[in-house]
Amino acid sequence: MRKTCSEAARHSGRLQLHGPTMGTRWSVACDVEPGTDADALRAALAAAVAQVDAQMSPWQPTSDLNRLNAAPPDQWVELPAEILQVLAVALEVCRASGGAFDPAVGALVDAWGFGAARDAPDTAAIRAAARSTQRPAHEALEADLPAGRARKHAPLQLDLCGIAKGYAVDRMVAVLQQRGVRHALAALDGELRALGAQAGGEPWAVAVESPEPGRRAAHGVIELQDLAVATSGDYRRFVELGGVRLAHTMDARRAAPVRNEVASVTVLARDGISADAWATALLVAGAGEGLALAQRMGLEALFIVRREGRWVELGLGRFAACPPLRGAA
Repeated sequence: MRKTCSEAARHSGRLQLHGPTMGTRWSVACDVEPGTDADALRAALAAAVAQVDAQMSPWQPTSDLNRLNAAPPDQWVELPAEILQVLAVALEVCRASGGAFDPAVGALVDAWGFGAARDAPDTAAIRAAARSTQRPAHEALEADLPAGRARKHAPLQLDLCGIAKGYAVDRMVAVLQQRGVRHALAALDGELRALGAQAGGEPWAVAVESPEPGRRAAHGVIELQDLAVATSGDYRRFVELGGVRLAHTMDARRAAPVRNEVASVTVLARDGISADAWATALLVAGAGEGLALAQRMGLEALFIVRREGRWVELGLGRFAACPPLRGAA
């Protein structure tokens, strides 16, 4: 997912703010009142995403996520409210999706070379991770939000990469709202959220990326106003083994990387955390199960599926009501 607005401000009060985080970059385009302190706003946005990274990154040894991962089963771990909120949503989506979204895939992510432990698949680690991935997170993890703590009921290695970026976008929007900004588009990697429309009244135009490895191109454009959107796909991070492409997203139910005909899934939701988690869940579920799941949950989703050498779009909600995003299918 990419923003399509120009780097040059279309309005005299348009700010373009950005910075590094989570191995990628965050960005905000916002239309503000004269006299807005751009440096202070940029610093507040950077602090918000840095806090998410410090709490939820599997790459930071001192993160709260890694403290929870290192704790033995049945030991309560005190945690900040932010990561507990993310864990609660992760467990809810895990349960509702039948384990298609499951944060208890950290060992699999590491074993296949996509995590902090190694940068290539390791056969012994893959076997060990597959044996350890027996119970979905919603059965093996307890989050006690009022008490500010969580505990595992079995050995688990959690990974929040399928939800934390969406939450970080929500945190950026919260910062903007607290500072009186009413027109903005916040983005972090493939997750975006619009706060209102542009100052001129037009919705924010966002490109849905073509799911082609090694090529950056727009498949189509959608318009956002007070909505979040997230895309998950298998075309940016993957490994090839024996001529087969395996995505970095893990299917905990199979204890293996996702391997199906879905190239990407785009989900619209009220907030970034929901859009991010459900885009991951539907990618794992695949076209048939995923469409049924999205329909049952009332989701607005666009699946781009590989069939007979071409892209086929399958949509629900407003995606079903529109012609294909890219002319003829």
